[in-house]
Amino acid sequence: MQERPFAWPVRVYYEDTDAQGVVYYANYFRFLERARTEWLRSLGVQQDKLLYEQRRMFVVRSIEADFRLPARFNDELVVTAGLSGLARASFGIEQNIYRDRLDGELLCTSSLRAAFLNADTLKPTRMPESLFKE
Repeated sequence: MQERPFAWPVRVYYEDTDAQGVVYYANYFRFLERARTEWLRSLGVQQDKLLYEQRRMFVVRSIEADFRLPARFNDELVVTAGLSGLARASFGIEQNIYRDRLDGELLCTSSLRAAFLNADTLKPTRMPESLFKE
C-alpha cells in the first residue's frame, strides 16, 4: 500500500546474541516491534494517549517470520514497516530486516496482523478512518 516503507536503524548488541554471537531468533521480534512503534509514531499515533485517553489499543494477532541470513554482534540493521492491508478492526504490516542499509542483505521478512481493541473489554472495535492517513 505504501510506495516506500518506513525504515528504522537498529544496532545489534551483545545482549541480542546467543553463545555463537548470532542474534537469537526471538530478538528479531524485538527489532520488528521497535520499528512498528516508531512507524506508528511517525504517523502521529501516540499509543499511550490512545490507551489512556481513548481506551483503545493494538495487539498482535498473528505474525510470521522467515529468517534468511543471520545478524551478528555489532551489525547495523535497518528494519522496515509498511501497511499491507486494512480492515474494519485490524490491519496488516509487512516488515523486513536488512544489514547495513535498505538495499543491503535481506536477513528477515515478516508479515503481521494486528487488531484494534477496546482496552476495557478487549474486544475488537472499529478503527477511525483517519488512523493511517499520512
